[in-house]
Amino acid sequence: MKDKVFGVLQRVGRSFMLPIAILPVAGLLMGIGSSFTNATTIETYRLTSILGEGTILHALLVIMSTVGSAVFDNLPLIFAVGVAIGMAKKEKEVSALSAVIAYFVMNTAINAMLKISGQILESGQIADTVLEGTIASSCGILTLQMGVFGGIIVGLGVAALHNRFYKIQLPNALSFFGGTRFVPIISTVVYMFVGILLYFIWPVVQNGIYALGGLVTGSGYIGTLIFGLIKRSLIPFGLHHVFYMPFWQTAVGGTMEVAGQLVQGGQNIFFAQLADSANVAHFSADATRYFSGEFIFMIFGLPGAALAMYRCAKPEKKKAAGGLLLSAALACMATGITEPIEFSFLFVAPMLFVVQVILAGSAYMIAHILNIAVGLTFSGGLLDFFLFGILQGNEKTSWLLVIPVGIIYFFLYYFIFKILILKFDLKTPGREDSDTETKLYTRADVNARKENQNNKETTSNDSISEAITRGLGGKKNISDVDCCATRLRCTVKDASLINDSVLKATGASGVVHKGNGVQVIYGPNVTVIKSNLEDYLVTASDTIVETKETSAPEKVEEKKDKKSEKVVKSIIISSPVDGIAADLSTAPDEAFAQKMMGDGAVVTPQDAIVRAPEDGEVAFVFDTKHAIGFMTDSGVSLLIHIGIDTVKLNGEGFEALVESGQKVKKGDPMLKLNLEYLKEHAPSIVSPILCTELEDNQQIRLLKEGTIRAGEALFAVDICE
Repeated sequence: MKDKVFGVLQRVGRSFMLPIAILPVAGLLMGIGSSFTNATTIETYRLTSILGEGTILHALLVIMSTVGSAVFDNLPLIFAVGVAIGMAKKEKEVSALSAVIAYFVMNTAINAMLKISGQILESGQIADTVLEGTIASSCGILTLQMGVFGGIIVGLGVAALHNRFYKIQLPNALSFFGGTRFVPIISTVVYMFVGILLYFIWPVVQNGIYALGGLVTGSGYIGTLIFGLIKRSLIPFGLHHVFYMPFWQTAVGGTMEVAGQLVQGGQNIFFAQLADSANVAHFSADATRYFSGEFIFMIFGLPGAALAMYRCAKPEKKKAAGGLLLSAALACMATGITEPIEFSFLFVAPMLFVVQVILAGSAYMIAHILNIAVGLTFSGGLLDFFLFGILQGNEKTSWLLVIPVGIIYFFLYYFIFKILILKFDLKTPGREDSDTETKLYTRADVNARKENQNNKETTSNDSISEAITRGLGGKKNISDVDCCATRLRCTVKDASLINDSVLKATGASGVVHKGNGVQVIYGPNVTVIKSNLEDYLVTASDTIVETKETSAPEKVEEKKDKKSEKVVKSIIISSPVDGIAADLSTAPDEAFAQKMMGDGAVVTPQDAIVRAPEDGEVAFVFDTKHAIGFMTDSGVSLLIHIGIDTVKLNGEGFEALVESGQKVKKGDPMLKLNLEYLKEHAPSIVSPILCTELEDNQQIRLLKEGTIRAGEALFAVDICE
């Protein structure tokens, strides 16, 4: 159980790294941009002519701040995608898309609940009775303020759904929606209910956070210590923003009369005093106690931890570890972005994070005790320390005290981290096993070999994928794997190594060769076959398989003379489009002509509108809109495939007029074609109309050749006995 939890934590840590990696750059842009566009700062230092509104530098700084803010404002969504990618085992791009969809669905559901309950008014405004800070905008949606934790909820949940369902096989009528296509569908449904559930649960969490806030403000120096401990403890969960913002921006952080005005919130009080600095002898340390201590451990303390990790690195890995840790330390010092350093040891050595929480929490209290009152706009980096500490003068901020205290903290972090790393042999950056790549976040790939072994065990039982690989000439001969609605589309390096007999033995109805491309016809379940094959190729031996084409022994079967059988029922299938009807064998595509994907007929469209051939239901509209799956009310499964190789057009020339699951009547428009575009860009516009699931007692009988109108009988499905 312990190993299982440990393994999950490793993967969670890895998933955090993708979004975290952008934070230093975003923080630098935001920190510089925000600081030098602050009106108070510009006026205080008489920089209006250089940095005032209308100047080129001001415009550039505004852009920098806006760009940086875009990352931080959307961190929940970024974490949702990052966690989903990190936790997904395979087909990670599908997991990412599903996470985006789920995130919007969840917050939209919460928004709807807030409107139903009257917390969001019809005008779109938040009701006056709502506690300030509990509802905020996320990607333009007013929802509960969940911070990064909301994104993590989505990422973890979607990844779990993805890993469970990305290979799911559905009944034939719904097979198009199987495999990876099912993941965003199930994610949408699940997270609609998750959003409804969070509407009831999350306010309880928020109330707990505000209750802790009340404890802090009424407890003096001890309250400041508690604030620091809680804020740093919440960093891994992304809840620190929810916790500290009320202290910075609302009465939770105190009130003070400045220049005749009542000001609420620690940060607001500081900037109000900054604007009235001529009448302020010393900025209020009671107001700045929520952030002044950050300069101590961000500029001095955590860089000491980074140095300790570097000094403890193995000699052969010091260079790589040094570069990574140096960049993280500089980001921490300059911008106050601590996550790159903190996450480098959070999951590999939780005890080090406990030390960080205690030391950082105490820094807040010490700054309060020493009456240090350095303000900030973003975080406790050198930029804000210079602007709102040094430039304001020691008389007003007591910034000089930060330096000796910071030096002490530097050595505390250095020696404590070094002792613990060496004593417990912690795998911090540069101390990984010799066969493990040195990375900033060491939990990222700790379990890679174990997962690889699991993959080998899985793929050893995947005889179909093994056979497909062998039929394609081996892993080394395969350069690309993809699929369309019914075909596994592969590109090989040497087409002479392809063995059709082996491929057909895997259940394929046919194999089509096109240069170095090969199309293996499997039907609507091809997405699952593709996923299994990709999984198998990850651990398959990297070899070339030289096989000779062998003819499989022909099975001698007694074929019934269907002409002598009695037709008991005929189901008429009409043409979906005006055009020229012909026998399926005339299709300019081997797979269609040889009936590898089903039997039917072809129609060359002469009209732009493709209509429902019979009453029924749209089973699926292919992503590229070139093919529609259709189930008639009479129970016939059809594939309407417009043109040949039109999947390569990526939807150009097609406009879908229906959606999956939609009920239609015969003659209802389903697809609009740009015939001129298709004639110019597609190999052919000859369009197969196929019955994809014929029974043994069913046969196709062509009813019309030549000119045909939409709605006219095209072929019959004869049922014999």
